[in-house]
Amino acid sequence: MDTAMGANDSRLMNARCPRASKYHPDWMIGAGCGANPVWLAEWLCEAVPLEPGMRVLDLGCGRASSSIFLAREFGVQVWATDLWFNATENHERIRDAGLGEQVFAIHSDAHSLPFAGEFFDAVVCLDSYIYFGTDVLYLNYLCHFVKPGGWIGVAGAGLMQEVEGEVPEHLRAWWTGDLYALFTAEWLRRHWARPGLVSVEVADTMPEGWRIWVEWQRAVAPENVVEIEALGADAGRTMGYVRGVARRRTEVTLVDYCWPDPLRSLPANYVRQPLLRDG
Repeated sequence: MDTAMGANDSRLMNARCPRASKYHPDWMIGAGCGANPVWLAEWLCEAVPLEPGMRVLDLGCGRASSSIFLAREFGVQVWATDLWFNATENHERIRDAGLGEQVFAIHSDAHSLPFAGEFFDAVVCLDSYIYFGTDVLYLNYLCHFVKPGGWIGVAGAGLMQEVEGEVPEHLRAWWTGDLYALFTAEWLRRHWARPGLVSVEVADTMPEGWRIWVEWQRAVAPENVVEIEALGADAGRTMGYVRGVARRRTEVTLVDYCWPDPLRSLPANYVRQPLLRDG
């Protein structure tokens, strides 16, 4: 990587994300997937007060660029956890960033996490929560891994308003069934508030987030004309970026909300019974 060339390269220099603008565009593009996770991490951490030494779970970390960013910028330890992306490749990227003793690549399903209860000070999910977190019981499960008073934050592609009935005409050429998993900020606030496990501190949208979305797509996938044109035509009416931040309530006992402790399997309880009435 040519340092001088990187310093003079204006690609992905964004006033909205001054911390992220220090990072080489080729590095961000090479480690990107979906939205720009580094930009989303910077936006999310305006509302999640990370401090040096905290233990952070970057859940659905993709290629771990967000994990590297969080460790470098905030001095936290990060467990870069993903199911789809190769942990060995992520470890190599982490090691090349000089963070092999601070960021740890983990291969795991978000529904079967290999961590001790109350291990993390914070959990962040960047453009990934829609793939595993919208089940009504998932927040209960995730809270078991967060210390009382700890933080849960998500940021990613979302809806500015609910899509009721027909998909808007200007989005139909791009729209696929998986986009119905996207949610609004208000939906996330209601969804998280309902079980009473967390206090929802923030549920909002990024101002002009659709422009950031388009800028990233033009950099990472300029051939993706259908998506770029659909977002341009929408101009933020329907699509953009959504953020949610919550704290685990200290006065709530999680076992009251979950059957049983999800960190353990049910105990063996087999009693032999006759199979057939006449047997």
